[in-house]
Amino acid sequence: MRTRSMLRSGNPSLNSKVFENLERPKNGPLLRDDVMTIQGTVDKTGISLALLIFAGYFAYVPNGLMFMIIGGLGGLIVAIVTIYKKTWAPITVPLYAMLEGLLLGSISYMYGQMYDGIVLNAVILTVSILISLLFVYKSGYIKVTENFKLGVAAATGGIALVYLFSFFGSFFGINISFLDPNNGSLMSIGISLFIVIIASLNLVMDFDFIEEGAERGAPKYMEWYGAFGLLVTLVWLYLEILRLLAKLNSRK
Repeated sequence: MRTRSMLRSGNPSLNSKVFENLERPKNGPLLRDDVMTIQGTVDKTGISLALLIFAGYFAYVPNGLMFMIIGGLGGLIVAIVTIYKKTWAPITVPLYAMLEGLLLGSISYMYGQMYDGIVLNAVILTVSILISLLFVYKSGYIKVTENFKLGVAAATGGIALVYLFSFFGSFFGINISFLDPNNGSLMSIGISLFIVIIASLNLVMDFDFIEEGAERGAPKYMEWYGAFGLLVTLVWLYLEILRLLAKLNSRK
């Protein structure tokens, strides 16, 4: 097993500390079918994405504010529960996927009404980035070094702080203009492109986390947890691609 550092990912749900003090079966040592595998995680991720897409299709309707609220708040609560009760992941992760589907479906409809074809383009770009980075990672073209991890984690943390400031500032009439999807200035587009790049690099960190879990022989339920972490990054990436495409279209 190759040496890995304690800093795993900018994604707060995926880092090496997750593997400490995991609950394991009480009736003896882990058997081959009881441990986390890469293929098992891929399968769980596929199931989660299918549930997300189904729920998203259901919520892709006019006046989807209720779906947005239920999906946003519900998804946040379930995500927190999943992080603190990893053994519940086989139940909470499918539920999280459906809630995020409601959120993304309602948001996607809003963007679709603004610019024709933007949703399909965002989906295609998100899937293309996922497949491309997985290929690059498995081919060894991207080395997940200590500096790489530190850089991505720091950038992700900075972006998270901007999101938090924007959220709480909105209650006091403070708006961060470069986050506005209708802001087509070059600076605003450049910032969105930077965020998309950082979100994409988090996928590489997530791949590395899943590989480590398989190498360590983590419990089987961690396949669902690995799928959860990957889903969190994909949702973020998709939303940022939507925002970027909206900004580009606003310049036409």
